[in-house]
Amino acid sequence: MTRMKFMNTEIDNLTMEEALQRIDELVQEDKAAYVVTPNVDHLVQLEKGGQLNEVYRDADLILTDGKPMIWISHLYGNPIKEKVSGSDLFPRLCSLAATKGYRMYFLGAAPGVAAKAAENLTKKNPGLQVVGTYSPPLGFEKDADELKKIIRQIKEAKPHILIVALGCPKQELFIHKFKDMMNVPVSLGLGASIDFEAGNVKRAPKWMADHGLEWVYRCFQDPKRMPKRYFNDRKIFAMTLKYWKKS
Repeated sequence: MTRMKFMNTEIDNLTMEEALQRIDELVQEDKAAYVVTPNVDHLVQLEKGGQLNEVYRDADLILTDGKPMIWISHLYGNPIKEKVSGSDLFPRLCSLAATKGYRMYFLGAAPGVAAKAAENLTKKNPGLQVVGTYSPPLGFEKDADELKKIIRQIKEAKPHILIVALGCPKQELFIHKFKDMMNVPVSLGLGASIDFEAGNVKRAPKWMADHGLEWVYRCFQDPKRMPKRYFNDRKIFAMTLKYWKKS
């Protein structure tokens, strides 16, 4: 078993290669599975309780998206093998899909962004089949007709892999609620990954990501939104102590 208890959730303690292999297996099992990629912000949200906890409880694969979680796991004496961030996983998944002939669908981001990401990724991965992209309007999750339209489009496209980029917890809640209706073998909520691949949001330099400093870069990119989020994430320090005492 690779799954281990970590703070207020569980983690599948896998390397990037092992995670890709497991996603490949889930595609072949064809059981409407889904993957979540917790980071510090997710852990802070999980601490509040609510629907996101149900999403995590039922997830088929839980990967580690964030260097601080690696550091905390070492502090607890039960190290997580590797950071498997959504933004690193996404292009690798596209390469896997091109090799295996898996169809992909991109849902989310601003109008035109998913289509641009699909264009860029297809150039990098000859043979990649992106069978649909869609940017839902603001507030779509409260619009029954819009939800029916989205689900119908995805079902008709018949992707093997669905990438949902709506931000946490909206993307996770959407997948959890409608996964059986969409009947996609594997769905993943990957946040800003589509924006990165479209080229309209630049990723932090690798050295910053490797040293857990990606948040600094993102604060400069989006000074109105990101500092507020990361300020809220300071709660992770008290949480680290709380779960250390329980371990």
